[in-house]
Amino acid sequence: MNDRQTTRLFAGIAIAALAAALGHAAYAQGEYVAVSRAEVKAQTRAANRAGMLFEGETDPSTKQPAPLSTRSRSERKAETAAANVDGGLSSGKRTYVTYNVAPREALAKSTKTRADGKGETMRAIRDHRVIAAGEASI
Repeated sequence: MNDRQTTRLFAGIAIAALAAALGHAAYAQGEYVAVSRAEVKAQTRAANRAGMLFEGETDPSTKQPAPLSTRSRSERKAETAAANVDGGLSSGKRTYVTYNVAPREALAKSTKTRADGKGETMRAIRDHRVIAAGEASI
């Protein structure tokens, strides 16, 4: 390339860069309107009330409202308690390890008084039927 072609090439690149810079600045000046912090907060509150704020990567236009319940809380609690009477709500999976393999009925409320339980425990201690702390094997 000769000097004339090189000069034209650099001039063309400089003009293109200048046009891009000025065009972007002109676009930004036309769009920018100074707003106060209070106005931004008010706009955000309005968008939140309208349900137009994004939650993570979800689109608010696809958000479905939660269905309203037709039953009261006491009705739901009574239904859950009735379903769990015989362990019906158990998933069948063991979520934790337990060494208590007694049936549910054995874990029901005791018929003994506190004094009866304390007396039984004291007799077991006196008769050496209680394992001392740290003596149990796992």
